[in-house]
Amino acid sequence: MTALGKVVRTTAFKLSVIYIGVFSAFAVIFVAYISYSANTLLNEQLRATIAAEIRGLAEQGRIGGIAAVFQVIEERSNQPGASLYLITDVSGRILTGNISQVPADLFQRPGMGPITVSYERNLGEGSRHVAMVQVLRLPGGFWMLVGRDIGEREEFREIIGRALVWAAALMIALALLSWMFVSRRVLKRIDSVAATSRRIVAGDLSDRLEVTGTGDEFDRLADSLNAMLDRIEHLLYSLKDVSDNIAHDLKTPLTRLRNRVESTLAGPTDTAVYRGALESTIEESDRLIQTFNALLMIARIEAGSQDGIMTEVDASAIVRDVGELYEPVAEESGARLEVSTPTPVVLKANRELLGQAVANLIDNALKYARPSDDRPLKVVVSTARVGGELILQVADNGAGIPEADRDRVVQRFVRLEKSRSLSGSGLGLSLVAAVATLHDGTTTLGDNKPGLVVTIRLPITIEQNASKPSKTNTVSAQPR
Repeated sequence: MTALGKVVRTTAFKLSVIYIGVFSAFAVIFVAYISYSANTLLNEQLRATIAAEIRGLAEQGRIGGIAAVFQVIEERSNQPGASLYLITDVSGRILTGNISQVPADLFQRPGMGPITVSYERNLGEGSRHVAMVQVLRLPGGFWMLVGRDIGEREEFREIIGRALVWAAALMIALALLSWMFVSRRVLKRIDSVAATSRRIVAGDLSDRLEVTGTGDEFDRLADSLNAMLDRIEHLLYSLKDVSDNIAHDLKTPLTRLRNRVESTLAGPTDTAVYRGALESTIEESDRLIQTFNALLMIARIEAGSQDGIMTEVDASAIVRDVGELYEPVAEESGARLEVSTPTPVVLKANRELLGQAVANLIDNALKYARPSDDRPLKVVVSTARVGGELILQVADNGAGIPEADRDRVVQRFVRLEKSRSLSGSGLGLSLVAAVATLHDGTTTLGDNKPGLVVTIRLPITIEQNASKPSKTNTVSAQPR
C-alpha cells in the first residue's frame, strides 16, 4: 500500500489519469456524434425510400387500379432484398405481401408517418425483425403497408457500440503503458536528482546531476543546476581558502601587535617608549585595515558589485593619471617609469576600479621587480586598442615570476617573497584579476625577457570617435 500510495501521488500518475479522462470523454463524444449522425442519415434514407415506394404504387394504382397495385406488390415481394409489403382486407386478413405477422393495432393508426414496428417474414423462419413502415388505406377498405427492414441499421449501431468499447479499452491500455513508460523515465530522473542532492548535502560538492545528452528539459535543467553547483563550489572553496589565508597571514601581525604591547607594558614606564609602541601599533593596524579593505573589495567585485556605475571612460587618461601619481615613488626608489598612451581608448568601465587595478600593478612592479644586476629598474605602462579590445600592459625588467607560479600568484595572500620583509598582503594581483573579470576581461602574466609583463584585456563595446596625439610620460631617477 505504501508503494501504491507513492505511485498514486506522483505527477505522472495524476497526468495520466487526466489524459485518460479527457481522451475517453473525447472518444465517447466523437463516437456518439458519428452514431447519431449516421442514424439520422439512415432514417432519412429509409423515409425517402418508403416515400418513393408509395409514390410508385400510387402511380400504378392510378394507371391500372387496385388490381395493378396487387400485381406489383406480388412481383416485388418475391424479389431478393425487396422492401416490405402487405395488403389486408377490412377484417385484417392478409391478401398479399411478404410479411406474415405485424402488431394487431398497427392498422388502427393510419395516416401517421413512418413508425418502427416488429414483424415476422412469411418464410417460416419464426424470428422477429424490426422495420420502419408506413400504413395507408386504399379504396375499397383495403390496408396497405410499405416498409424497410432496419436490421442493418441496428447492426451498424451494435458495431459502433462495440467499436466504442474496444476503443475505450485500447485507449486505457495505451494510456497505462504510456504512463508506465513516462513515469518510469521521469521518476528515474527525479530519483537521480534526489540522490545527487543528498550526496551534495552530505558534503560531496564535486557531484553533479546526470546529463543524458538527449537535450530535453531535464538535460537543460541539469545543465543549469550543474552550472549553479559549479559556482557554489567555487565560492565555497574560495571562502575556505580566504579563511585559511586570513588565519595564516593575519595571525602573525596580530601576534606581533600583542607581543609589542605586552613587552611595552612589561618594560619601564617611559612616555617615549609608550609613544613609539603606539605609533608602531597604529602602523600595523593600518596595514591590517588595508588588508581587510582589499579582501572586502575583492569579495564585492567577485559578487558582481561594481562599487559604482559603468560609464564611458578613457583608459589612456586613467593610466596617465595613475602614472603621474606614482612618479614621486619611482623617483624615490630610483626606478624609471614610462607611460605610453598613443591614442585614447574609450570603453565602458568603472573608473575607480580600473584605476585601482593599474595602481596595484605599478605598485607591485616598483616593490618586487628587482633587476638581477646593477641596471636600474624600468617599468613601462601602456595602452592600445587591438580590434575590439583594450590591451593594458605593465612590464618591468626585473627577475620576473617563474611560469609555474604565474597562475598561483593571482590567488589571495600568495606572496613569492619568502622572507616577507617587504610590506604587502598578497592581494594586489587578486584584485587586478577580479577587476578584469568584472569587466568581462582577462588577466595574463607573461615573460618580458627579462622581467614580468602583466596584460589586461577588456572588451570595447562603443565606437571610438576621437583621436588624440601620442603622449609618453617618462620619469627617470638615478639610484640614491
